[in-house]
Amino acid sequence: MDSENSRFKRRIPRQERGERRVAELVDAAAAVLSEVGYDAATMKAIAKRANASIGAVYQYFPNKDAVVLALRTQYGKEMEGRWSNLEQATAGLSVRQLAQRFVDGMVGFMEEHPAYIAVLDAPIVYKHDPRMREHLCEQLGDVFRTRRAALSKKQAILVANVCLQIIKSMNLLYAQAKPKERSEIVKEFKLALTAYFESRLTS
Repeated sequence: MDSENSRFKRRIPRQERGERRVAELVDAAAAVLSEVGYDAATMKAIAKRANASIGAVYQYFPNKDAVVLALRTQYGKEMEGRWSNLEQATAGLSVRQLAQRFVDGMVGFMEEHPAYIAVLDAPIVYKHDPRMREHLCEQLGDVFRTRRAALSKKQAILVANVCLQIIKSMNLLYAQAKPKERSEIVKEFKLALTAYFESRLTS
């Protein structure tokens, strides 16, 4: 963790019991964040949801931002897992279906993790592991080259980076939108990603 995030540094449990307690606290934080948002969430509310003392929360997390950072890290790892085995998962899909699969996958993740939107809005500094992004772009690049063999590896990775940036921009709009507006946002981003894929992945 870099110096910018030093104030988020938390105690790492060394025993299985401590790991379970941390997982319970993080789950409780997710529940609180999904209900009231980042600003209104408090360490006291997290402790209450986890049936823990406030001292137990502070034993592992120095502040609310440290809990949010733990959630971001957890979500990042889960997201990475969902994007694995892309070649097998997307085999046989048309370019249009591929775009829809990527967008639906991201939307599905946000719906399954209601706290994800609050975590995205949290005003904390968070640096992703660049190796995770590079690995994902390589996986996406391989998928794209199966659609268009003429793409060089470098070109395919560029397309992957643009694809991820498009999806990332959808996340922000989706998070800020009212529930009834979200379906239209999803529809528009499917159109945008489909158009981009068609221009880069078809002959």
